[in-house]
Amino acid sequence: MEKNLSSSIINGIITLIIACVSCNVAAQNKDIDLLRRINAGRNNDLDGAMRSITNSVYPVAAIVPVAELVTGYRTHNRKLIHGGWQTIAGLGVNFGLTFGLKYAINRARPYVTYTFIVPDHYNKDPSFPSGHTSFAFNTATSLVIVFPKWYVAAPAYTWAVLTGYSRMRLGMHYPTDVLAGAAVGTGAAILAYKGNQWLHNKRSRAKDKH
Repeated sequence: MEKNLSSSIINGIITLIIACVSCNVAAQNKDIDLLRRINAGRNNDLDGAMRSITNSVYPVAAIVPVAELVTGYRTHNRKLIHGGWQTIAGLGVNFGLTFGLKYAINRARPYVTYTFIVPDHYNKDPSFPSGHTSFAFNTATSLVIVFPKWYVAAPAYTWAVLTGYSRMRLGMHYPTDVLAGAAVGTGAAILAYKGNQWLHNKRSRAKDKH
């Protein structure tokens, strides 16, 4: 069952990425049209808030597992300890997938291809998938796996969605970059969780044999 779910997650991510990369001209036009509406129609007074959301991603992604581990070891809470290491594993998987895809696909940033897109700043790394979005969804999903409560899920995923929106609003990514980032980040967290379960079950079976 776990293997089937993991395979389904991987296949789903691959299917989405292929669909985004190989989309036809009409779909590409919709992609840039939606980005233009979000970017050109933005209220510049909100740029500071959007920038703050974007800039929060990597610090939050680092703080969450550290907080889980520190609290877990101090209180001898094995659930938090496992959750902290699992979150770190998820971040590692997400890092490999996100940046591996970025440089394999090598999609130019929207403001490079379309001069009417006004970016908040200029990045040299490729556009697809959105790294900020993938790490936001990865962190949110890992957090919800450890704390499966609605009052954790609601703010965590609201923050992740706003991160994706901020990347488009600031002119840094296409909608398909953000969609793929959300899928990769979520999938990486679930794969880390399933991998942790498999490892735990394997160790339990080994102990039972002795």
